Amino acid sequence: MESLVDPIQTMPTARSPAGRWIDRSLAWITEVPAAAIVVAEIFILGGGAFARYALHEPLTWTDELASILFLWLAMLGACIALRRTAHMHLTTFVKGMAPDRRAWIDALGMCLVVAFLVMLCPPAWEHWQEEMAVTTPVLGISEGWRAGAVCAGAILMLVTAVARLVDTASWKQIAVTGGAVAIGGAALWMLSPVLANLGNLNLVIFFLLMLVGCIVIGVPIAFAFGLATMCYLSFSTTTPMSIMPNRMQEGMSHLILLAVPLFVFLGSLIEMTGLARAMINFLVSLIGHVRGGLQYVLLGAMYIVSGISGAKAADMAAVAPALFPEMKKRGSKDGDLIGLLSASGAMSETIPPSIVLITVGSVTGVSITSLFIGGLMPAVVGLVLMAGVVWWQTRLEDMTGVTRATRREIGKLLLVSLPALALPVIIRTAVVEGVATATEVSTIGIFYTLIAGIFIYRQFDWRRLYPMLLDTASLSGAILLIVGCATAMAWALTQSGFAQDLVKIMTAVPGGKMGFLLVSALAFVVLGSLLEGIPAIVLFGPLLFPIAKLVGVNEVHYAMVVIFAMGLGLFAPPFGVGFYAACAIGRVSPDVAMPRVWPHMAALFLALLLLVFVPWFSVGFL
Repeated sequence: MESLVDPIQTMPTARSPAGRWIDRSLAWITEVPAAAIVVAEIFILGGGAFARYALHEPLTWTDELASILFLWLAMLGACIALRRTAHMHLTTFVKGMAPDRRAWIDALGMCLVVAFLVMLCPPAWEHWQEEMAVTTPVLGISEGWRAGAVCAGAILMLVTAVARLVDTASWKQIAVTGGAVAIGGAALWMLSPVLANLGNLNLVIFFLLMLVGCIVIGVPIAFAFGLATMCYLSFSTTTPMSIMPNRMQEGMSHLILLAVPLFVFLGSLIEMTGLARAMINFLVSLIGHVRGGLQYVLLGAMYIVSGISGAKAADMAAVAPALFPEMKKRGSKDGDLIGLLSASGAMSETIPPSIVLITVGSVTGVSITSLFIGGLMPAVVGLVLMAGVVWWQTRLEDMTGVTRATRREIGKLLLVSLPALALPVIIRTAVVEGVATATEVSTIGIFYTLIAGIFIYRQFDWRRLYPMLLDTASLSGAILLIVGCATAMAWALTQSGFAQDLVKIMTAVPGGKMGFLLVSALAFVVLGSLLEGIPAIVLFGPLLFPIAKLVGVNEVHYAMVVIFAMGLGLFAPPFGVGFYAACAIGRVSPDVAMPRVWPHMAALFLALLLLVFVPWFSVGFL
């Protein structure tokens, strides 16, 4: 199952000797530097934090160097993700097609990806040339080192896309679909004088018909955003095309986003070093003997682990395999387990340091510290309501043969789990108390986990380190390319006047502040199911958060409602792709799980309403 959050990444198989040579060359060109940059970022930011807080001698160049390397990591990671077929895309509408028809659709989708990259390369080159003459304020080097990342990434992705197209499609498919894309582009070019006079009708043509059409046929969301924006700017406006790589670079250059790859890597380390299992074993010893005890453990473990890794797929993959076998022995139905796992993934979206929280702070300017403080209680509301569902479903659970852990066993497991349980406390405390930024604290977590894994748990497989670095780069590139392309699209929508029209519509919603919150919540449930959280928030966050402030809604309160709603949409069938990821991780058919997931979704929907009507849950501890 391919999905927006599927942790399984597929590697293409080149069919020809030339294709295999190109594939290996691309691997060396992109993977080795990307892995090296992840390691370099850890030491640069970790060293900067140590120098500032321990030695009281701040290194002024660390943030600037880290931001330049970060842009290279984003573009190289996007190339790796494209080679691995790991970019976020929607398969809901194409997964049931016959193989022959699916092959034609996939060939068309890859031709559209190629078309976007062909359009991007010239302005990216132009943008790089323009930036060569500008110097950075601290290091005093050319800004071309930063802008060159977008140019080099576009070229490498173009080569990768062409190589994948040649290796996965027949020449007939390439000729027909490529010809169709070329004819469509030529038609738009010839119609550009007409399109230029259509005004905001172009928004419907490019950002509704073209964008939705691309997403429906499975074009990766980042490339769908980019293609729609490039076509809109090229064929209906006189805007210089160099604005596209400029906006993409700006969107991906926020230093706070560097927390994304670092927390992704931290999540992998937690699983590999045994910290996650130590937490789970302790929780099982506490309440595993009561009816529904393992379900409560799953909820608690998702709450704790989500506060560390920030990636939902990694959270579910770390928790579910350790608990599901015993839960099934106790009589739990497969569908109920997947429903609980999906709902817990949605519930934990607001738990810091969630990647979505970090993205919200980056694109809207809301304080990361406030978001981290405000995100804990909304998840507790969801957890309590889901615990009620668990109590009802397991009230008759057969506990024959289940033994209660002794105090000595609990104490022993507590001692073993203390280093693991301390990690989320360290992370949250460091950010809330201002000891480190959200980005820097991820490096603290990484060094802490390395030490704990090597010297305390003595569980560290050095052979897995390089693949983990590559997985980090790939997932980060997939996320950050969406951020870059969505930033460019949001800019285009703002320049078109759409933002002003949206303000008028949303401020006219009946019911004032509560009406606006309810409409926003329902809208983001839908957006979460179709676009996933990060694309939706990057695209609509800059437009809607100012409106929320205008109608009197606290920004942190609004952020919690929006994030919780997106999580609900992401994990709710039939379109929520997080639900299918949970099915893949739990090895349960979606047909079996779908009828059993609704009680958990209902609990989350009630939690969402409580968050809307009771702002205290979001802002009570600020």
